[in-house]
This record gives sequence, C-alpha cells and structure tokens, in this order.
Amino acid sequence: MQKRKLGKSNLEVSALGLGCMGMSFSYGPPKDIQEMTSLLGAAVERGITFFDTAEVYGPFTNEELVGEALAPFHKQVVIATKFGFDLSGSDKRPGAAGLNSRPEHIKQAVEGSLKRLKVGTIDLLYQHRVDPNVPIEDVAGAVKELIQQGKVRHFGLSEAGVQTIRRAHAVQPLTALQSEYSLWTRTPEKEVIPTLEELGIGFVPYSPLGKGFLTGKMDEKTTFDSSDFRSNLPRFTPEALKANQALIDLLGKIAQRKKVTPAQIALAWLLAQKPWLVPIPGTTKLHRLDENIGSLAVELTPDDLRDIESAASKITVHGARYPEKLEQMTGR
Repeated sequence: MQKRKLGKSNLEVSALGLGCMGMSFSYGPPKDIQEMTSLLGAAVERGITFFDTAEVYGPFTNEELVGEALAPFHKQVVIATKFGFDLSGSDKRPGAAGLNSRPEHIKQAVEGSLKRLKVGTIDLLYQHRVDPNVPIEDVAGAVKELIQQGKVRHFGLSEAGVQTIRRAHAVQPLTALQSEYSLWTRTPEKEVIPTLEELGIGFVPYSPLGKGFLTGKMDEKTTFDSSDFRSNLPRFTPEALKANQALIDLLGKIAQRKKVTPAQIALAWLLAQKPWLVPIPGTTKLHRLDENIGSLAVELTPDDLRDIESAASKITVHGARYPEKLEQMTGR
C-alpha cells in the first residue's frame, strides 16, 4: 500500500483512507455490525491505515463500531473523528443538530470519543463544521490543550474557509483540512488548496466519488430510501442526475481506454492532484473497497489529466451540494 504524509505534520497514512459514516448513518438504514466489522478488518489487511468517523454519525454508533472493530489493530491505524454538533437535543441529525464548539463542549466530546473508540489518544481530531458563535482561536486553543494533555495528536478542520484556516493554524498548527472535493465539486481549487500548500496542511477529500454518483451506477431513474440523505440533496433530483451524466460519460470514456472503472478514474484523478492529499471514499461492500484500492495502480499521464481537465471544464454541474441550511455551514 502506498503511503502519504498529510502536509508537514509527518502524519503518515495509507494513500487512500476509508470513510466509515455510511456503515451506520446517512446512506439508508445502518448496516449489519458483524459485516461492517469484518469489512474494517479486511481494509486493515489490505493496507488501509486511515479511518474516518465522527460522534454525530449515528450519533455515537459509528465511533462504537470503529472502536470495537479496530481495537486489535490500534498500533497500525490512524483514526480520525470530529466534534462540533450539539447532540443534546432530541433531533440529532447533523442538519437539525445545532453547532457547538465551545471549549468545554469540545473537552466533553473528546472524553466520549476516547471511550467509544477505545483509545488513549485521538490521532486526528477535526472540528466538524465552523461554529460562527465561537472564535476559531478559542477552538484551536482548546484542542491545543488536549494535545498538551496527550488526549489528541493532530488537529484538523472540516469545510472551513481560508481565513478560518489561517487563524486556527496560527494558534495550533493544522495537520489536515477535510472538505468535499471531486470531479464534480471543485470549489477547493480556487483558494483552499493553494492556502493548504502554502501552510503545509494536508487535504482529506470526502465524497471523492460524489456520494456514489461518480461510480457511473446512477441515472435519473435512481431512487433513494427516505433514510438516505441523498433523497434531500438538490444534486440528486432526477433532473440534476440527468444533467450531470455528461461527467459520467467523460469518466466512462477514459475508463474504457484504461480498462478500469469510472470510480477508479475519479479517484486516480484526485490522487494525481497533490501528493499530500488523501481521499477517504466510503463503502460498505468488500468488492467496492477492492475497486477503490485498485485506483492506486491507475497511471494517469499528463496527457490524460489534460484531457480530463479540458473536457470537465466544459461541463456545468447542476444542483447545489446541500440544502440551504447545510450549505450555509460550509466555507466559513
């Protein structure tokens, strides 16, 4: 398994991580715990060392699953988790749960995550979304204290804007930023990626396969269960799915030429962007895990990348990433 370092932090992880959210949350009903436990074990056997979870996934059940399944492998793996949602109310979905990054709340959240993950130290702790009511300096200061106490190793932000990244980094150096990035969500290219490069911060793209769209397995007839959050996303309406097929056609053409799958091209394209970038595709199926890992062997030449770039630049992606309330939580 190829390894990559996240920025200047010396945190070395497998070149592809595994997003664990869908095992318990968001993509339809929670999956079978035994099956997911063996999938996590299989990922470790195949050389994946970087696993992504959060207290809000479930809430709590995803951290419990990851903690239990990876307990035998603690010395080999890096587990990232996140704080930042207020989970005290009755409705604990991220869209409904308010934000809370007050320092005392962060410390409480970390105690809970340490227990559920069955670890003495959290390898990488992200603020899940920027809380406009708490200065980012206070957030970074709270995490700095947790690092000094040995409860956290590395600090990260998710979906933060450039100014927030700079301000946080000045208080406690950031190891990584996690934000959505793929061939159909290229917003980070404008300001975020150059800033990360300048500051030496790693980048962890989530939804690198466009929440499943870039696998080429969906069209306008695809329907989603009400427990699948894609049923509420503007980009997954039948009209948007139909309009966005142009991107799939592009990936399909290149995939055919290379004798690989559209998903493998989408991941190989991301991996080719920066050496300090580590995508975390999520899956609940072993054959998909193997397909994703196969993307590491796909060689995209400078010509291939130019072809993708020129074709993709002519395609307009239809539909917002999130409903307005969730969209407002990004890029702050």
